[in-house]
Amino acid sequence: MQIPTDGEIRALHRAYAPTREAFEIVFEHCRLVCSLTEQFFAGLDVDTDLVRAGALLHDIGVYRLESSAYVRHGVLGHELLASIGFPVEICRFASCHTGVGITRDDVLRQALPIPVYDYLPRTAEEELVLYADKFHSKRTPPVFLTGDTYAAEVARFGPDKVLRFGALRERYGDPRLGPLSAATGYAVI
Repeated sequence: MQIPTDGEIRALHRAYAPTREAFEIVFEHCRLVCSLTEQFFAGLDVDTDLVRAGALLHDIGVYRLESSAYVRHGVLGHELLASIGFPVEICRFASCHTGVGITRDDVLRQALPIPVYDYLPRTAEEELVLYADKFHSKRTPPVFLTGDTYAAEVARFGPDKVLRFGALRERYGDPRLGPLSAATGYAVI
């Protein structure tokens, strides 16, 4: 499998972003998630080039949202990446990073506007991108979230999601947010 370079991924973001502002928000978020994943590389047996590409591409579906429900961005990103020839191993970073993973039961129980499927990470690389994504939010203004803050936010989706996030925290630990906050000026909440 040929993994796209950072430059090729940046060009894809530019090509699909509907506005310069959208590009700046989404691509910066993806770069920050990539930086967060790199904090966890030591001691992990992962394909670091694949993780970098996955982190940089995971939110590309945001550009296709228009007025759709935000939960659709992962599926839309998967479809976009597949339509331009990326293998499923790369496409899955888009469809399997939302929350702490969306199950078939979640889709049915919450009547989510996405195909009924398990959108759960299957590889360590996918799981790492999903996990790192929890620590930065594109909200206005963008912020970094501590593990405790994200755990409180995910609680609204049920105790099973809190337990899943807790297991991820135990496996990977919490990232160092201070240096990223200092570099970007974004608060840590």
